[in-house]
Amino acid sequence: MLIMYFVYIIQSRKNKGFYIGYTHNLEKRIAEHNSGKSYYSKRYAPWELIYCEGYVSEKDAKQREHSLKNHAQGLRRVKERLRDTLSA
Repeated sequence: MLIMYFVYIIQSRKNKGFYIGYTHNLEKRIAEHNSGKSYYSKRYAPWELIYCEGYVSEKDAKQREHSLKNHAQGLRRVKERLRDTLSA
């Protein structure tokens, strides 16, 4: 069985802030963010998934998450692609 890893960006409906993470179970992880099980994100719930990328390699997913979190240019490019989504 193939395990996929997902890099995801969620946006807070409360303050419009972003959270970037990676997981192998996207549905479960989003539910954890919205139920307060994630320390950082519980204050800003509810969250909405606005972007995700799938990877076969966990290492690739971790590297992409790191890139989006630590290099403003990567996140800026994703936001440019999501212009209509973010303006809604």
